[in-house]
Amino acid sequence: MELRDIEIFLTLAEELHFGRTAQRLHVTQARVSQAIKKQERRIGAALFDRDNRNVALTPIGRQLFEDLQPMYRGLREGIERAVRAAQGTTGVLRLGMVGHNPQDLRPLFDAFKARHPGCDLQIRSVDFGDPFGTLRSGDIDVALIWLPVDEPDLTVGPIVYTEPVVLALSPTHPLAGRDTVSYEDLADLTVLGGARPDYWRQALVPTHTPSGRPIPVGPHVSHFMGMIPVIAGGEAVSPVHMHAARYMTRSDIAYVPIRDAPLARWALIWRTAAETDLIRALAQTAKETTCSIRC
Repeated sequence: MELRDIEIFLTLAEELHFGRTAQRLHVTQARVSQAIKKQERRIGAALFDRDNRNVALTPIGRQLFEDLQPMYRGLREGIERAVRAAQGTTGVLRLGMVGHNPQDLRPLFDAFKARHPGCDLQIRSVDFGDPFGTLRSGDIDVALIWLPVDEPDLTVGPIVYTEPVVLALSPTHPLAGRDTVSYEDLADLTVLGGARPDYWRQALVPTHTPSGRPIPVGPHVSHFMGMIPVIAGGEAVSPVHMHAARYMTRSDIAYVPIRDAPLARWALIWRTAAETDLIRALAQTAKETTCSIRC
């Protein structure tokens, strides 16, 4: 098999969707189909069961995936190590963040760089509309995400920090002058939507108040900057994490603590099949480093 055909097979085995596989690898769906048919002819058996709705690995396909994946990962890592050595570095680790508070993580970053001075730690932004997509596509290596995360292909690492939750709203809103608000107050308001998946969003923005009243959902956005005009204009409000009140201070946005909101927990997350020594090193450093989040 050619290396590209192996990559197509492994990606389709993870995605189980021809369109997403093509998009992830920047090829056409026809190229994906061609590669899989070629491999099936060479092996002499079907690797996938597929119809108009579903794609699933056959037992032979599953065995091939389990045999090829660790070898392919080792090959890629070996090439990457050679490239880094040629560039005078020992590694690159790309960390994706949904939050806007990298300064709060400075103790972690400094401790990691002190232990791994040759590693280039790069910070990337992750939209809350698709918090796991860049992990699965390989665009980042590890992400800092609020919990819970319940994804079968992702590993949940150590909690890096916790922080309170506040309500972001227009300064002219009637609740803006209060010392605190409750989740119960949200039944009379419209909150922003957009975070996915639903169970992950509900950790920050529940669908119902503590007494069971539904919380209306308004416009959907996928990143914080998209929230600002909707909130500033009074069209909706949104629970956000406390660091937003410090790093996103604006005259057209007010922040009020939500007194009955549990502390948000932020943890390192990575794709289990793509775990590396550098990811494990960052997780170990996080276990031993305290990041102070001012409340």
